[in-house]
Amino acid sequence: MKNNIVKLKEEYIKLGQALKVANLVSNGGEAKFVIGDGLVKVNNEVEIRRGRKLYDGDVIFYNGHEVIIEK
Repeated sequence: MKNNIVKLKEEYIKLGQALKVANLVSNGGEAKFVIGDGLVKVNNEVEIRRGRKLYDGDVIFYNGHEVIIEK
């Protein structure tokens, strides 16, 4: 599993944006599809809301990648 870190510039980042920042999807449309298809987990639970707010310490799992959200 490959690890990435997304540094927060604000209090939170939305899931779709975090996938783009981590270079796991190329655009918002792709993020919408992979999230809507149930392919993305946040903190080990399937998440289908693209607008889910992620905070320091949250972890995204997608396509063999682990993305850690940090301040």
